[in-house]
Amino acid sequence: MVYSSLMNNENIVAKAQLGGMQVMEYVKDMSVTPASSKMEYYCAKMNINKRQVLLNMNGNGYTVQAGAMQWMTGNVQMSSGVKGVGNFLGKMVKGAVTGESAVKPEYSGYGQMMLEPTYRHILLTDLAEWGGSVVLDDGLFLACDNTVNIQVTARSNVSSALLGGEGLFNTMLTGQGIAALECVVPREELIEINLQDDQMKIDGNMAVAWSGSLEFTVEKSGKSLLGSAVSGEGLVNVYRGTGKIWMCPVVPKWAGSLGETNPAQNTSSGQTGSSAAKNDAVSKIETVSKVLDLFN
Repeated sequence: MVYSSLMNNENIVAKAQLGGMQVMEYVKDMSVTPASSKMEYYCAKMNINKRQVLLNMNGNGYTVQAGAMQWMTGNVQMSSGVKGVGNFLGKMVKGAVTGESAVKPEYSGYGQMMLEPTYRHILLTDLAEWGGSVVLDDGLFLACDNTVNIQVTARSNVSSALLGGEGLFNTMLTGQGIAALECVVPREELIEINLQDDQMKIDGNMAVAWSGSLEFTVEKSGKSLLGSAVSGEGLVNVYRGTGKIWMCPVVPKWAGSLGETNPAQNTSSGQTGSSAAKNDAVSKIETVSKVLDLFN
């Protein structure tokens, strides 16, 4: 099947490809009205673009976040990924502690599938680059090869959950294959740190992904609580061992709103997560444009 208007479209660009996954990005939103044209103009200038993941299947399969499928074509079969009542209850518990959807459907066969549009940035990564396991911040998972195992990992101490901002449980991907992640920060802006039997201290919840081989704890920035308090740093997140970290340069300003752009979340108000996220971002841009108008 040939999608002439998808692959040969000046307004749609293939931004990245890894394995059978392709990230399709819309250069600008062309479905506008005179009233919304100014808003869409600023969105395009600020890289607030609609993005989708195209999954190509040639006998292989993918595990996808629940509710993320937009359309599919060809001989593609879907299964719930649930193997009995016990397995379902286990997935429910994992979903409750990580904030991810409890059941993630699996698609396999021959054909193509497009995921729902999002205004978050899509990061494609090979688990081999992480030594075979990567721990994700909440809400990052979108899809992965069905050769990848999705697990839940617990922090090594309770202080990590209470003070570190990362939570006591996180989603961990292990095995071999490609994963697609949704992030509020573009890949070009993320700082990549490679540790070799070393440690990294981060003041704040800025790590979005790190190797499963790293030990994560929360510790005092100084030798004593008093010294840490006087320095103004307090407690810091510490990653020890050998592995890799993806870190935001600063805490994302819109993390609270854009963090809900997962298609499986934020649907109670009648809006998809991506549209709600865009509306929030757009409201900020509209405010700026109105201020600028005062000086014209």
